[in-house]
Amino acid sequence: MKALILVGGFGTRLRPLTLSVPKPLVDFANKPMILHQIEALKAVGVTEVVLAINYQPEVMLNFLKEFETKLGIKITCSQETEPLGTAGPLALARDKLVDDTGEPFFVLNSDVISEYPFKEMIEFHKSHGGEASLMVTKVDEPSKYGVVVMEESTGRVERFVEKPKLFVGNKINAGIYLLDPCVLERIQLRPTSIEKEVFPNIAAEKKLYAMVLPGFWMDVGQPRDYITGLRLYLDSLKKRSSPKLALGSYIVGNVIVDKTAKIGEGCLIGPDVAIGPGCVIESGVRLSRCTVMRGVRVKKHACVSGSIIGWHSTVGQWARVENMTILGEDVHVCDEIYSNGGVVLPHKEIKSSILKPEIVM
Repeated sequence: MKALILVGGFGTRLRPLTLSVPKPLVDFANKPMILHQIEALKAVGVTEVVLAINYQPEVMLNFLKEFETKLGIKITCSQETEPLGTAGPLALARDKLVDDTGEPFFVLNSDVISEYPFKEMIEFHKSHGGEASLMVTKVDEPSKYGVVVMEESTGRVERFVEKPKLFVGNKINAGIYLLDPCVLERIQLRPTSIEKEVFPNIAAEKKLYAMVLPGFWMDVGQPRDYITGLRLYLDSLKKRSSPKLALGSYIVGNVIVDKTAKIGEGCLIGPDVAIGPGCVIESGVRLSRCTVMRGVRVKKHACVSGSIIGWHSTVGQWARVENMTILGEDVHVCDEIYSNGGVVLPHKEIKSSILKPEIVM
């Protein structure tokens, strides 16, 4: 089987992290976002992954080369010269996706984190006999999204309603599809949307089916959702009694700590924290609801909550970093500094406090 991951563009919503690496390579729970997807695809027998990309393909491919051999899966790029929306990339990669087997292929949005129930999706797709399957997830506020209206008993999709004013349902497109090769015949090589153009046509012919995604789902393409996604991901590890979760008297709730990280005495860490490789957390530090990426040093008695600390940054002694502060790569927050929602670009030193959310160039 094959899979196409829609990587797309610049990842502006996750800046300043995406100023250092393309968005799919930003760490989530201590490994690049896209690796969560590739590993799950490999586990159900996918042998080739195509990345649909229009920005920095060399960086992506160079990085993923080592995982190609490690995971034993072929990874190639299909590069757009102009943005082609969510369906155009499928037409562009047609030759890479279609072979003589007639097997269906997966299509994924690269920002989506979930438990990836691909095995169940393959079974569902075979059982209904339509051309296309999509995953849907239930949300509390459907008015912010495009809602998928479906027949409950069979999963057959009837129609799509974009940001409904009146309640028509609470299931939205989760950005995970399984498509028969014949779907490619419906897509022209031009900027086009799979959600607004391709799927409604298949639904009109009664050949599109939706499966409700079991477990959690999050689009982690922006900081607030990234932090929420980490909580849901760690929660799911807890439910599965995963050995990845850290244990210890200084741990509160769900936390993952890379085995190469060093943690000092008298710290309190958690809930919902990821500490990356080579990090040094000095004594008396308080961390909660945050991600601390590779090579970060958090000095004595600092407090970090609800924030993302980018690669090789430093948080000074007695500093307080909170309220969705995002530090880009190699940012140094001096001792006793307060950051309330500062978004700091890479390679900066912060010598005075950031009292209200703002971007520091």
